[in-house]
Amino acid sequence: MLAFDSSATPPTTDIETKKQSRGHESYIALVWRRLRRSWTGMAGLVLVVLLLVMAIFADFFAPMDPKATDVGFAPPQVMSFHDKDGNFVFQPRVYALSDSEELDPVTFQPIVGIDYDNPRLLGFFVKGAVYRLFGLIPANRHFFGSTDGQPVHFLGTDKFGRDVLSRAIIGSRISLTIALTVVFIVTIIGTTVGMVSGYFGGTFDVWLQRFVELVLAFPQLPLYLALTSLIPVTAPTNVFLAFVIAVMSALGWAQMSREVRGKTLALARIDYVRAAMAVGATDTRIIMQHIFPNVMSHVIVAVTLHIPSVVLLESFLGFLGFAVKPPLISWGLMLQDTATYSVIGSYPWILSPVGFVLITVFAFNALGDGLRDAVDPY
Repeated sequence: MLAFDSSATPPTTDIETKKQSRGHESYIALVWRRLRRSWTGMAGLVLVVLLLVMAIFADFFAPMDPKATDVGFAPPQVMSFHDKDGNFVFQPRVYALSDSEELDPVTFQPIVGIDYDNPRLLGFFVKGAVYRLFGLIPANRHFFGSTDGQPVHFLGTDKFGRDVLSRAIIGSRISLTIALTVVFIVTIIGTTVGMVSGYFGGTFDVWLQRFVELVLAFPQLPLYLALTSLIPVTAPTNVFLAFVIAVMSALGWAQMSREVRGKTLALARIDYVRAAMAVGATDTRIIMQHIFPNVMSHVIVAVTLHIPSVVLLESFLGFLGFAVKPPLISWGLMLQDTATYSVIGSYPWILSPVGFVLITVFAFNALGDGLRDAVDPY
């Protein structure tokens, strides 16, 4: 007969090992594992990272100097892998438009055609317009462009002959800076007011919420236009930008405080919070150690969902001329060129900044939706 040792430990299967390892996962690792299961959330995360990298290194990714002028309302130049004889070539190129020797029989103006005899070869990490990386390091390398430094307009030019793609890439820096700064200020104020109001409650909460309701009751769009119109036209650009950020922040924190207050009211009645009160913990310690970590998951999701609304608001106010003034560049300011139907019908590439706005809104909304499911799967 075979003897069995009762003291021997049975072998651990792979499934049990995974369960044990997951039992020691941190909260951040658990959220990350859930987020990876959402393809929309991961797509939004990738797009957000690419947008931030593009904004940080905007001068490097812009193929041209955004202030350099060329032919006004020039159409986009299409990249080609064929030479003038139709043969396939490995190095991409574009063909610029030029005036031919033939005249239009009606207007007697030179007929504009594609110049196949002088192709502009394209490449990566090419030399171009001089800029300062991070405002400090002089550089002239660009991610993509013509190898001989000739102007290339992948999305055409505006009425002044400035490259639309380069201006849209540079404009992402201002638009995203406004959105991230406003959301940061709104989050700090809204989270603080919401936690304090929900934790202390009583008369203090009643009067504070009446003030929040007063802020929410203001018609925001007319108030935006009224406040931004108070800035003198001759004011410096940094002062104008700071005032716009202050106005957006002053009118945007109330909704965040309402949401955080609701979470705090529920958390203030949980047993471990009441136990901390019973042992004599200070209010500051209870708020920072017990309530704040538990509302952070909701705040993070709210931030990712609030950024698109600020981007859309900045684009709308910039289109009306109340957000950013030249020489700064933003997506909303670029859309001022689309104010007339004749321009849109004749030069539709002027609407290219709308594509950047749509991608940004989709990226942050998709990331926020994925985070919401990862943070609270129930």
